[in-house]
Amino acid sequence: LLALLTLRQDVRPGVPMVRRVKEAIQKEEKQKEANEKNRQKSIKEEEKERRDLVLKSALGNENKGFALLQKMGYRSGQALGKSGEGIVEPIPLNIKTGLSGLGHDELKKRKAEEKLENYRQKLHMKKQANEEAADQFRIRLKNKQEERKMEGDLRKSQRACQRLDMQKDIDVPKETWYWLEPEEEDRKDEEDKEDEGTSSDLSVSEKLHLLTAYLRQEHFYCVWCGTTYEDSEDLSSNCPGDSAADHD
Repeated sequence: LLALLTLRQDVRPGVPMVRRVKEAIQKEEKQKEANEKNRQKSIKEEEKERRDLVLKSALGNENKGFALLQKMGYRSGQALGKSGEGIVEPIPLNIKTGLSGLGHDELKKRKAEEKLENYRQKLHMKKQANEEAADQFRIRLKNKQEERKMEGDLRKSQRACQRLDMQKDIDVPKETWYWLEPEEEDRKDEEDKEDEGTSSDLSVSEKLHLLTAYLRQEHFYCVWCGTTYEDSEDLSSNCPGDSAADHD
């Protein structure tokens, strides 16, 4: 706009068009520079400029604190302390520009640390829970395997008991469960008989212990050795023991 006004005012004959445009642009730039210089600075900008100027300049003899240090033997550029192990540069000035109160940053830092610590504790607890679950699973698996092995040993003992009893013309077992279970058509009657006894209250390990003891006493037979001995003396002398662990 200033350039157009200048072009309208400058109507002198003989002045080239290019020259008039150039002069108008120069006047516009000078006007902008003048406006920038005359623009009033804000209070914060003035304070910052004064602070930066003071911080960049070294203390002089007119400073009372610096004068006292010099009287005590301090020299400019020397480290503080009796043996010169202290700081050389002053502690930097940290200007607080936010609107939060004092200690707010420390509170945020402490909350962040607490949050991180809680997260770590949750991870640790989760890891412990997973390890405990894995241990319990291994224990259950081991117990299940041991139970299956005892069930197999019990069936083995029942077959041996039935065979040895029948060799002695024993038609009815001492306990119903001493022999293998009967066929499906006879199983119902046998179950009714078992309900009258206490065999259902016995565990697999208890049944195995009672049956192997019966085989040793009645038939001098060791399930683990698979051998029928001549008498009790022969059994006690040559058989390692009365359990699978003793024969391992």
